[in-house]
Formats: sequence, structure tokens, C-alpha cells
Amino acid sequence: MYLPYLPETPERREPVVLGIESSCDETAAAVVRGRHILSDEIASSADTQSLFGGVVPEIASRAHTEAISAVVRRAVGKSGVGFDGIDAVAVTYGAGLLGALLVGVSFAKALAYALNKPLIAVDHIRGHLAAAYTCAPDLEPPFVTLLASGGHTAVLYAETEGKFEILGATLDDAAGEAFDKVARVLGLKYPGGPNIEKCIREGDGKPVVPMPKMLKGGGGYNFSYSGLKTAVINYCHTMEQKGLPYSKADVAASFQCAAVDVLVEKTMAAARAQGVKTVTAGGGVAANSYLRERLSSECRRAGLRLVLPEKRLCTDNAAMIAAEGAVQYRLGNFAKLDLNAKASIPLSATLGGAGRA
Repeated sequence: MYLPYLPETPERREPVVLGIESSCDETAAAVVRGRHILSDEIASSADTQSLFGGVVPEIASRAHTEAISAVVRRAVGKSGVGFDGIDAVAVTYGAGLLGALLVGVSFAKALAYALNKPLIAVDHIRGHLAAAYTCAPDLEPPFVTLLASGGHTAVLYAETEGKFEILGATLDDAAGEAFDKVARVLGLKYPGGPNIEKCIREGDGKPVVPMPKMLKGGGGYNFSYSGLKTAVINYCHTMEQKGLPYSKADVAASFQCAAVDVLVEKTMAAARAQGVKTVTAGGGVAANSYLRERLSSECRRAGLRLVLPEKRLCTDNAAMIAAEGAVQYRLGNFAKLDLNAKASIPLSATLGGAGRA
């Protein structure tokens, strides 16, 4: 069942892959044919998690256990191919909450065994990068991509479909992590990104509060977010201690501009240096409206093609896992049934190889 090589056939080029994602608070399943999404189902426990100001691993794991069977059945049913028409089962094996990951991995292993289909281990971050293929089936490397999520922030060069080079990365907090922490300081609910955007709409959206530039013009393509997060905390605490009023919308807008502008500037600088004609983005922060607007305007100005996944495909979903599963299927990278979940995977290991189990 686990062949080291598959002959080149139309089915191999356009495999039908069931993807399963359970790394955090979304239980998701999707079916893709090559790079085309046939179905995409999600059951989220985000509303429950927001009551606690963040994700509680035990609650997330229990929610996955309760939802996964029904979510997978809906995805397969809506795909129109049925379980017999699936070529492989792909699952997120890391990185993420260990208990949550184990629910998805255990279910995927059992399903692959029952169907006698190959099992594919997918790194969550590679899934975010593969999301671009679902909205641009003609997309081919080389290109520069911005990865901006809750766990990682980096500028990458895609040399081939299966190999990425890290041009620069965050030296401390990830962009999404900074959004969540700043939202908490401002008294906003989890998740931070969309609630910060909502808060900004209550003001004029102008960055009137001074914020640090975070390695702007320096540090190569690297980023640093701990100083920006601290600047927001210090500003709010200072104003409160002095008994002075301040606008949360102004603070949120100023933070967002500082956090996003440097992402766009360094991504565009990398694209120029690498001489590519295409820029892509992935990860939850890529759903941020201001980031999408800035990337779009800068790519138009530079004459570059921009491939941005739909917002729903930037946040955690199974379509991106299935899309990366199709990549690994074509490469012949299959996992064994002793596959285990990993809470942490170094970014260099994620991108340097093909993501074997």
C-alpha cells in the first residue's frame, strides 16, 4: 500500500485527496482533486474558546473528538466522489496542540487502513503555503511567499513545489501571536486578528499613536514583534496610570499599520531581489484586510502577480491540508501507520524537506 514510487498517470497528477485538520480549534475535512476543491467542511469551537481568552487544549480536543466523524462524512458526501473514489488520506500531524492533533491523526490512520489507501503526513505550515494552489491552479514556482500565522512569520522563496528556502523569519513573536496579545491588552476577544480589525472600524483608522518600526530597513528579511507588543502595553498602561483617556481604535490602527507595513515591505524587497514574477501569502494573518490591500497595491505597482487565497483558506482549514497532500502524493511521500503527532516542528525542517513522517 505504501509505495516508494508511483508511475506517472493522469490520476497521479490529479489525485483525489481527503484532508483532515485538527491542530487547534477547528475540526475540518475537505476533498480536493489535484488543486481543485470538491468540498470543504469546518466545525469550530472558537466561540467556546473565546470565553477563556484563548484556546484551552482539553476543550479543543474534546470538541474534535465529538465532531470529526460527522465532519469527514459531510466532506466526503458533498465531494461527490464517495470514500471509494479517494486516492489518499492526508492529515495534519504537526505542529499544534498535541491532544487536538492526536484526534485527527488517529482518525486518519484508522480511515486509511479501513479504505486501504495511502496515508499522507502534512505539516500545518506547508498546508498554509499550499492554500495558494487552490485559488490559482496554474501557479508554479519560483515565487516568493509571505508566511504570517499565529506560530510563524517568514519570507520564503519557493524553488520547487516541494522545496522552500527561508529568506527571513521572526526573531521572537509571530505576527499572529502579536495580534492576539495586543487584542488581550485592549480588552478584545479571541481571536485577536478579526477583533482588532473590528475595533479599528470604530475610529478613523489612522496610525496616530507612535509605534516602533521593528527592524524596518534592517535585519535583512527578519522580523521582530516583541518590541511592538511591549510598546502597546506600555502606552496603554501609562495612559491608564495617568488617568488619561485613549482611543482603543487608534491604538489598534497604529499597531496594525506597524505590524503589517514591515511584512509587505520586506516581502516586496525579497521579490525584487529574487527576480520572481509572482508573490503569494499564507497563514491566518494573510486574512487581514489591510495586509491584503497593501500587498495588492504594491504588487500592482511592481507589475507582479499576487496570489492570495480566499480569507477562509488563510485561517485553519482542511482544503489546504488536502492540497499539500496532493503535492506529497505526486512526490510519492507516504507515511506509515505508526505516524505520531508532533506539537512542535522547526520551520527549517518544515520547509527543507518533503515533510515525511
